[in-house]
Formats: sequence, C-alpha cells, structure tokens
Amino acid sequence: MHYALDIRTFLFSHYFYTGVRIATGVIGLTMLAFNVVDMQTTMTVFLGALCTSLMDLPSPLRHKFNEMLAGVLLCTVVLLVISLCAPIPWLVSVAMVLVSFLASMMVVYGKKTLPLQFAALMVMTLSMENNVPVEAAFVHAAFFLAGGLGYLTYSMIVSYFLRRRVKQQVLAEALFELARYLRIKADFYDVRSDLQAQFTTLVRQQIVLADKLQASRDLVLRDMHTKQDGLLVQVHLSMLELYEQVLSTHADYALLRSHFGDSDVMIFLRDLANKTAEDIESIAYAVTRKRASTPTVNYKAELRAVQYELQQLQQDSLAGKIPDDAITVLRVTYNKILDIIELISQLHLATQKPVDPIPILPGSDMTPFLTQQKYKVGLLVANLRWQSPIFRFAIRVALAVSTGLWIAGNLPYMSHGYWIVLTIVIILKPNFSSTKQRMSDRLIGTIIGCLLTALILRFVHDPMGLLAALFVASVAAPAFTYVKYRYTAIAASVQILLLLNLLVPAGHQGAVGERLIDTIIGVAIATIFSYVLPSWEYRDLPRLIRNVLHASHRYIKASRDMMEGKVGDDFFYRVCRKGFMDSLSALISAQVRMMDEPISKQRAVLEINRFVVQNYLVAAHIAALRILLRRHAEGLPREPVNKLIEQTYQNATAHLLKAQSMLTETIAASSVQADEVTPINPLAETAAADDTALATQPAEVTGWSGWHTFQRRSTLLDSDLQEIVAQTGAIENILRQAEHA
Repeated sequence: MHYALDIRTFLFSHYFYTGVRIATGVIGLTMLAFNVVDMQTTMTVFLGALCTSLMDLPSPLRHKFNEMLAGVLLCTVVLLVISLCAPIPWLVSVAMVLVSFLASMMVVYGKKTLPLQFAALMVMTLSMENNVPVEAAFVHAAFFLAGGLGYLTYSMIVSYFLRRRVKQQVLAEALFELARYLRIKADFYDVRSDLQAQFTTLVRQQIVLADKLQASRDLVLRDMHTKQDGLLVQVHLSMLELYEQVLSTHADYALLRSHFGDSDVMIFLRDLANKTAEDIESIAYAVTRKRASTPTVNYKAELRAVQYELQQLQQDSLAGKIPDDAITVLRVTYNKILDIIELISQLHLATQKPVDPIPILPGSDMTPFLTQQKYKVGLLVANLRWQSPIFRFAIRVALAVSTGLWIAGNLPYMSHGYWIVLTIVIILKPNFSSTKQRMSDRLIGTIIGCLLTALILRFVHDPMGLLAALFVASVAAPAFTYVKYRYTAIAASVQILLLLNLLVPAGHQGAVGERLIDTIIGVAIATIFSYVLPSWEYRDLPRLIRNVLHASHRYIKASRDMMEGKVGDDFFYRVCRKGFMDSLSALISAQVRMMDEPISKQRAVLEINRFVVQNYLVAAHIAALRILLRRHAEGLPREPVNKLIEQTYQNATAHLLKAQSMLTETIAASSVQADEVTPINPLAETAAADDTALATQPAEVTGWSGWHTFQRRSTLLDSDLQEIVAQTGAIENILRQAEHA
C-alpha cells in the first residue's frame, strides 16, 4: 500500500499539504469573486485559479514560478482564442482540434508538461460554450488571467514559507519507499516466496524508489542556506549511503535456501531485515513531523539468535555436513545486515544535528544529479513526423476530440459537449497503459462522485454545509492525483457539481444524471480511439535495452577507475550509477506498460524480465565490490587486486559490446568490433574456487581477508553479464520474428 494511503502518514505528507493549499486558494478566490461579480465572471476566475493550480507541484521555488506562469499565460491565450471562435460553430471546432493537437505535442518535453497539457485542454473544453461578443471575450480573458495570477501570487507566498516543510516531506517519502524496498528484500529469506516473482517485485519497486530519490535530490540539494537545510542534506546523503549498502546485500538466495531452508537462521534474517525497514520508517515519521529521530527498534534478540545459529552451523560445516561456501555466503549476508543497522544509526544521528550545508557539499556541482528541463523548439519540430509516438498521440487526441464534438452536436438530448470532450482529454494519455487505467478510474470515479453528490444535495441544504463538502472535495482532488486517481475522479466530480449548485442553486438539479451519461459517452469514445494510431511499447524496446547496455558500460568503467584508485572521489561513479539506474527504470516502466497492452502486442516478457533482473544484479555486485574494498582496506594488496579489477572490466566490456552488437541493424560490422575485444576470462583461473589456482597467488594476496569474497563476486558479475548477453540475443530474436510475422 502507498504510504500516503495510510491516515497516519497522509496527514503529514506533501500530498495532503498540496491539497489543502490548492483548495484554500481556489475556493477562497472563487468565493471572493462571487461576492463582487456575477456568476459567469466568478466561474472564469475559478477556472483561472483551478488551471494554474494544476501546475502547483512540489518543486524549487524558481521552477514553480516559471511553470505556473507559463500555465497562466498559455491557458489565457487558449481561453481567448476559443472564446473568440465560439460564436461560429465550425470555427470553434477547428480551433479546438488545432489546440488539442498542439497541446498534446507539448508532451514531447517530458512528464513535467503533462499538467500543462491537461490545463490547456481543460480550458479549451470549459470555454467552448462561452458564446459572447468580442469585447466580452477579452474581458473574460482578463478575469481568467486575474484568477490565475491571483492563485500564482497566493501559492508562491505560501510555498515560500513552507519551502523547508516540503523538502522534509519529499525526503520522508523517499525514506518510506526505501523501507518498502527493504521489506521486499526481507521476503527473499522466506522459503515460501518464489525467487523469480520476488525479483520482479523488487526491480519494479526500484522504479518507484529511483523516482522518489530524484525528487528528493531536486529539492534538498537546491537552495541551501541555513543549518536546517544542511540537516536535510545530511539526511539525504546518509540515505543514499544506506541505499547503496542495501543494494549490495544481494546474496545467492538459492544457495541459502537449499542449505538453510529448514533452519531458523533464515527466519531470523528475515526478521532482522523487516526490523531495519521498521527502523527507517520511524526516521521517516520523525522527518515528516519535524522532529529529531531516536532509535526505537531493538535488534538484540534477532542478532543473538543469528549468532547462535551461525555457531551451530559452523560446527556442522566442520563436520562436513554443510559446504564452506554456503557458510561464507551466510556469514557475509549477516555482516551486511549489521552494516545496514550501523548506517541506520548514523541516519538517526543525521536528523539530530543541524549543520552548515557548505562543509557537507563544499562547492560540488550538483547539476548532473538534478533534473534539468530544457524547452527547445527544435525538439518539437523534430517530432513532427509520422514515426514519432508523440505526434501520433497528438493526432489521436485531435481525432477523438473531433468525434466527441460531432457526437455531442447530434445527440437527441441536450448533452454537455464540454463534459464529453473533457472526459476524452482526461482519459487519453500518450501510452495505452495509462489510458486503460484512466478509463476505469474515470468511469467508476464519476459514477461514485455523481451518486455521492446526489446524496449530499438530498440531505444537506445549508450553504455552509455544502461549502464544507466542496472544500473537502477540493482537497481530495489534487491530493490523490498521483496516489490513486480514482479518488481524484470521485472528488473532482463532486467538486464541479457542488460548485455549480452553490453558484446557481436552481439551475443544476439535473446536472448529476446528465454528467453521468456524458461521461459514459466520453469514455466510450476514448476507449475506441486508444486503439487508433497506437505506439506499442515493444517497438521502443531495442532502444531502451541499448541505453541500458551503454549506461552499464559507463557505470562499470567508472567503478573500475574508482576501485583502482585512479580518481580521488566517487562523484563521477555516482553520476554513472544514477544514469544506469535511470536507464534501467525506463526499461522496467516500458515493460510494465506493455503488460497492460493487448496480449498480441506483448513481446519477450520473460526474457526482458530476466534481462532486468541480471542488470539489477550487476549493480548489486558492483556496490558489493566497492563496499568490500572499503571494509577490508587494511592489508589490501593493491597490485593483484587492481589486476583482477582490470581483467574483470575487460571481460565485462567484451560481454557488453557483444550484447550491443545484437541490437544494431549492421550486425556484421558491430560483431567485428565486439570480436576485436577478446574475452580474457581470467575468472576461470583466479575465481573458480580452485585450490591449485589460489595456491599460485602470493601469500600476501591469499592472506588478505577480502580476497576470496572479492574473487567470488567477480565470478558472479561475469556470470550475470554472460546471462545478459544471452537474454539480449533472445529478445532480439523474438522482436525480429515478430516484425516478420
């Protein structure tokens, strides 16, 4: 369950704060306007404030101002154009189709522009019946602009005073997701869970966690001025350190289960992992409440139990009942959990000591870690082609809006064309998966919202009671947009219907039933057009897989340079790790969306799943190698270790080049390039647990405490990279066969 759906955390989350801020601003401006102007003008002010509020998301103040101002200006232009065209039916239809196309093309700039696209389309639909003279159109545009600028001013003032609070809430959300990530990892020690299914769940949580970590970076690592800002930076960096440690805790779970599945040690390890998740959640709770976190979770019972079990199992190992490598894996896993517990204690301390942010980040350029939004006209022009998924989406929306307008104008009853079109633009999204989810959420949400509104109007007649219900709906509508959209659909329906009833009590008794019928029509049109000019996810898989392989190579190279001591810090390593995780998240997201598409359009599902899991394991092995070198720094034989690192890198390069060559159209040419890098495969000599091979190493090497574990990790890394090559080839074959079918 999403942490914001729990009442204990929802009331302290930025989702709830955003809902209250938006509801207060929009309803306040609307009621203020209703006391001084007529109903039509009040609705225009309301629409201006509402559309501006769609861009009111947690973001740095400068970005928030630019985004909201762009929304105000763009939506004002759209309102003016549609209002000027409204007196001429055919002209307003042409204008709406053109606006639908252009607004949908804005999606090319990324998910940041999705609220702006929807705001423009909402203004378009709600002003399509605004049949007024030319002078009145400019007046209404001015009132719309006033409503938007009024909300912009209000929001910026409130956001300025709550800027640190929002940082705390976004940081806490990342901690909650990290705790959930650990709970999923805990289930690997439960012999009843399926390993492959558990890996699938884990890598999908990786998408969510990566997104929340990025949101935290974008806020916490900007605008650092006070010691409280420094405290949040300190917590954020401690969280990232803990995240890497958690990532490195991957073990050979199949080996552990085969030898210790009947032992209590697996239960104790699972309980320990769950307790670490509980401990992180307690830190997140404290951060949301602006408190210093103190440890409340006691690990002593589980730690003693695991230590006792290890002693007993060690005796069995000496008696030859259990292989030495199984005991080694178990002990390493236990030690890593101990490291996690230690890092969590440091995370507790980080919440207790406000510090100056400058010593923590002494002039480091954080730009590579922050989201950079660039709006270049060339990108829009480059996507004005048939092959572009965004161009096809824009055409799809324009055709659906045209159909909605035509059907609304020819229905035998007095339909509300704007409600039909609004339903269409709410549902239709760039990918089939999101559209499919919005279909059911919008229909079910509208039905429930209409019924709920009918009950409210039946039993509540006091204007203050209706206003209270309107405020609650206005809070819920934006609060659940990114958590559970069905709740937003319910609240938005209640919000609009109650507002109409409050402003014109005698004119909207039949609005509930009419909106329900219009919604069903809009859903039907959107459903049909979701299959028109689709962009099926499997077509983008080769590009996404190629990006993962390229990012993986950069990540491994940066890891080699850092572990060999060629660089002074891990800055570039962290940049490459972020790029690798981002590329992997993009592939996982595409796979998840593909699973919602028709079965006939799903390709290589199992192979992609294995490919993703193996790449996740590569990241886990690299993190483990890095931490291993840091933990066993004493007596480190630098030259032999660097030689093994270099050989491992050369081998990894050969594997990744071979995998990339499989995805290129000029396979023969790429294969030559890949073959020029001959796999060295030193691991058969240095890391195959062969006593003879180990004996050839100097005593200072074999005597180093981390040598055997380092070899074993290198072997596992090589094995997983070979599996990546195999899965890449399998995916390529399936996609080629599908193209020729």
